[in-house]
Amino acid sequence: MRDDEELGRITLAQVAKKAGVSISTVSKVLNGRQDVAPPTRIKVERLLETHAYRRTARSSREAPLIEIVFHELDSMWALELIRGVENVAKANQASVVLTESGTRHSPSPDWIEGVLQRRPIGVVLVFSALPQSVKQQLQARSIPFVIIDPAGDPEPDVPSVGSANWTGGLAATRHLIELGHRRIGIITGPEDMLCSLARLDGYRSAMGMAGLATGPELVRFGDFHVEGGFDRATEMLALPRPQRPTAIFAGSDLQALGVLEAARVNGLRVPHDLSVVGYDDVQVARWSSPALTTVHQPLRQMAEEAAQMLLRLRTEEPSATRLELATSLVVRNSTAPPPESAPEAPKATKATKATPQTVPAARTED
Repeated sequence: MRDDEELGRITLAQVAKKAGVSISTVSKVLNGRQDVAPPTRIKVERLLETHAYRRTARSSREAPLIEIVFHELDSMWALELIRGVENVAKANQASVVLTESGTRHSPSPDWIEGVLQRRPIGVVLVFSALPQSVKQQLQARSIPFVIIDPAGDPEPDVPSVGSANWTGGLAATRHLIELGHRRIGIITGPEDMLCSLARLDGYRSAMGMAGLATGPELVRFGDFHVEGGFDRATEMLALPRPQRPTAIFAGSDLQALGVLEAARVNGLRVPHDLSVVGYDDVQVARWSSPALTTVHQPLRQMAEEAAQMLLRLRTEEPSATRLELATSLVVRNSTAPPPESAPEAPKATKATKATPQTVPAARTED
């Protein structure tokens, strides 16, 4: 056996010989060409992965591209993420490619064919999990990838960037408790997404430490969109008066806008009759009426960190595969003490040393 094979390195000719195919067929697999039979493609890709094949040079015809993959582009937070990646791309003489593909769990199967043909210098995936087969295809072609706010718990070797969602949920709920609210509802995101569950856990922790109930009538799973916020808030506001919340924490600013509209339709004034807290701190939050109290999530910085991580992964092994940025509460005009008719709320207890994260101090905007 040759020394390079003993060291785990392998040439295209050796891959072709082991797979029983031509060098051109191996090249087609590497370039994402679709005119290769699936069994042959699988055999070649397994050999490439087994021998950790890596390109030593990129073709001069390849454009320096960073690809961002969203499951949807019709949201305000997507623009913040795009701007963050663009900042890093511009500083490194690269361009940005946007792809809307698949579901929030993983990109659609046809996406991988396109990305293998484009051969970007890296891929940023938003709200996704990465199927093992796709991960292997990207790794075999030395295309680094990073997930922003992964839908599920990523594997240890999958780089990801997120924010302190548990802390954000805790801070938002504590703010309402400290104002005197006892009946606090929550509309989080989809129940199969990690960030949604973390914000819900933060809410429940704050309520539990204050000795307040979190019955099922106060918890709703939404979709992070305005319509979902409106529908779920309408359900809560239809509860009998003793059960109806005096405050609602929405898991996104868009859902919070839906809550504001549901309050208006039901003849409630915000914040006099109902307090509302959002999440994300997108630009529209400060221009809503009233201006929205919200949890600031550093979306642009998250995207910048993900893009920088991509560039580092091209030349070095990561020292850590998970980066989590801090969140903070921004107090505006959509929250106030509950109506005078509401029972007095107990004071929130202080967090113990066992609390997993420190809640940043809230800041107030006039």
